Amino acid sequence: MQQSIVRVGPRLSRRSLLGVIVAAFVWAGQGQAQSNDARQPINELYTALETVMRMGAETPFQQRFDRLAPVIDKVFDLDAILRTSVGLRWASLDATARDTLATVFRTFTIASYTANFDKDGGDKFEVFPQIRAAEADQIVQSRLVATDGEQHRIDYVMRTEAPGWRVVDVLLDGTISRVAVQRSDFRALLTSGNPGPLIDSLKRKIGELSGGAMRP
Repeated sequence: MQQSIVRVGPRLSRRSLLGVIVAAFVWAGQGQAQSNDARQPINELYTALETVMRMGAETPFQQRFDRLAPVIDKVFDLDAILRTSVGLRWASLDATARDTLATVFRTFTIASYTANFDKDGGDKFEVFPQIRAAEADQIVQSRLVATDGEQHRIDYVMRTEAPGWRVVDVLLDGTISRVAVQRSDFRALLTSGNPGPLIDSLKRKIGELSGGAMRP
């Protein structure tokens, strides 16, 4: 089976990659039919990113955001990612705080992808046919290949429930867990048990990512 390849935009720095990888284990082989199912959401994500990059930065941020939003909602289990990123503090938050945090986190995640994939510069994503098992989860392997030949591994930890396979974590270069990075960042903002500082921080980042176009 050949690799699935989707062209992407300009070369991204390591920091930018961490910013968009939203937000990921014991290896073993799985059946081919299951492997194909687990890879499909990542192919859909990369196809959507390709579309948004062709739209270009001259297209209003909100328009590109709206194009990506339904794909991000489908591909990522944002609720699971947020709960894991917040950690034990999640149980102590009331329903209103959880709902507000979930809404802002979703907007932040989509804004991150929108801001970091805004130009088609000839780089490409490659999705590999091999699937690694992590107990009941699956890890879909891919890489970003820059036009100068530089490569970065981007692996997606997939979990299946009623809607099908969805991303619950992402690994950069095979080792850096996006959820682990977020959990460390979030912990520093939740030391008092008040979700306000975390919510405010995410809102500020949304404003920065959108160039002021979005003010949640």
